[in-house]
Amino acid sequence: MVGRASRSPVRMPPCDKKGAMELDQIKAIVELMKENDLSEFSMENDGLKIRIKRGPEGLQPAVTIAPVASVPAAPAAPALVKPADTVVVPVAVPTDIKYITSPMVGTFYRSPTPEAPPYSEPGKNIEEETVVCIIEAMKVMNEIKAEVKGVIVECLVENAKPVEFGQKLYAVRTK
Repeated sequence: MVGRASRSPVRMPPCDKKGAMELDQIKAIVELMKENDLSEFSMENDGLKIRIKRGPEGLQPAVTIAPVASVPAAPAAPALVKPADTVVVPVAVPTDIKYITSPMVGTFYRSPTPEAPPYSEPGKNIEEETVVCIIEAMKVMNEIKAEVKGVIVECLVENAKPVEFGQKLYAVRTK
C-alpha cells in the first residue's frame, strides 16, 4: 500500500556539491515513511534521484539512488543503498528449521584438523550430543554439540572465520 502523508511537504537539506546524499538524510526519509505508513518514496533533488520501497514489517527498506545523466555518479553509499536492478524478495522460513548458534566469541572450525573431514555436512543426521564444530577461544579448542536432533541443512559460517556469541552456525531441519 502506498500511503500519502496529510502533512505539508518536508524540506530535505540539499545534497552535497557532488550530488551525494548523506546517510542521515536517507535515515530521515525512512523514518518519515514509517511515521506516515508509506511503502514507497521517490524524490529528485539537486540532480539526484532516490527511490525507497519498504517491505513488510521487519524487512529492511530497499533504497535505489540513481544520479541524473548530467551529474557525475555519486560515490557508493553505505549498506542501505542497493543497485538499481536489485529486487528485494521476502523468503518464507520453514517452521521446522532450528539453528545451532555459537555459545562464545572465537574462531569457527568445521573439522578437528585441516586434513580431517568436517564434523558435520549438509544432509548429515545429528543428535543432541553430536559434535558439529570447534570454536577456538583464547587458544582453547571448544567442541560444540548440536543440542538439537535433525538433519544439517546448511553450514552458515566459513571455515576458520571469526564468530560472535549467538551467531547462527548451522541450519538444522528438525524431525
